[in-house]
Amino acid sequence: MPDESFKNFVLDQLGSLGITVRAMFGGHGLYRSADFFGILHKGRLYFRTNDASRAGYIERSMGPFRPNAKQTLTTYYEVPPDILEDNEALAVWAKRALTARAAPAARAKPKPRKPPGTAG
Repeated sequence: MPDESFKNFVLDQLGSLGITVRAMFGGHGLYRSADFFGILHKGRLYFRTNDASRAGYIERSMGPFRPNAKQTLTTYYEVPPDILEDNEALAVWAKRALTARAAPAARAKPKPRKPPGTAG
């Protein structure tokens, strides 16, 4: 089974990071402890990105994870083949994916309340 051999290859490449896999999305999710940071799907590897790290994927013409024609997860991008082949570079990109977090949503400042009994 090609997907199984690809999964084993990725796990070998990331062996120093203590990665585990769980079945999901018709593929596998990559975890370190409880931290979900990557997806193996149809012979491709995708890492979690944020605004800062995503540019490296886009510059290399890599696209976001599309589990089906109607869904695109823009926080996960395909790892470039040259990075996938280089276990040291892959570990660096994996560590970046482990720390990638979406920017926190900006909170609206509450409007100041007028003291009771004042005209407004």
